[in-house]
Amino acid sequence: MFYETRDNKHGLRHDPFKALAVPRPIGWISTLDKNGVCNLAPYSFFNAIGERPHYVMFSSAGPKDSLLNIADTGEFVCSLATWDLRFNMNMTSAAVPRGVDEFPIGDLTAAPSRLVKPPRVKESPAAFECKHWQTIDLPGVGPDDKSSYSVVIGRVVGIYIDDRFVKEGMVDTGAMRPIARLGYMDYAVVTPETVFTIERPSAEEAMAKLKVTAPAK
Repeated sequence: MFYETRDNKHGLRHDPFKALAVPRPIGWISTLDKNGVCNLAPYSFFNAIGERPHYVMFSSAGPKDSLLNIADTGEFVCSLATWDLRFNMNMTSAAVPRGVDEFPIGDLTAAPSRLVKPPRVKESPAAFECKHWQTIDLPGVGPDDKSSYSVVIGRVVGIYIDDRFVKEGMVDTGAMRPIARLGYMDYAVVTPETVFTIERPSAEEAMAKLKVTAPAK
């Protein structure tokens, strides 16, 4: 099948887009409002976009509390959502009124951050402390249409890692069992059994497949 996204006439029960752009890490974003009240919400459009310096992004439909708080304070934290915390994470996705702290709703503990004011999720094995860099409002389908989505980009200024998951100088990602968003109400989990390693080929190995020699640099 094929369909044009402008009309989005795919003929399926639900839009398949989010079931195809998978898996997506979950941005479990904590912020503070101007009165110091915590907000914690998971975002399915999230990822790392740079490492030197470190940047992450998440995208939100509409001016939700996270976006408003970040615009006011310029800071946020992203904690890792894991298999053990899957139900806690899901509880914090509820659309509660502005000014309600989701940490107790998710039976979670707000742990102090080092370099920013918003707390991290204490029960999570890793967290990124971020300073807001830029928010980009995305265009809509047509030239005069405005999308409801905004992309928030933050520079990671500090990273917390639970020492239990640092083994032989490397992070044991599989042991953390991070979860990822799929389409519909589906999720996936990374486990030690599903982690595999493939070494990147050299340029010579790749060019050998074409039976040509790589140009000299």
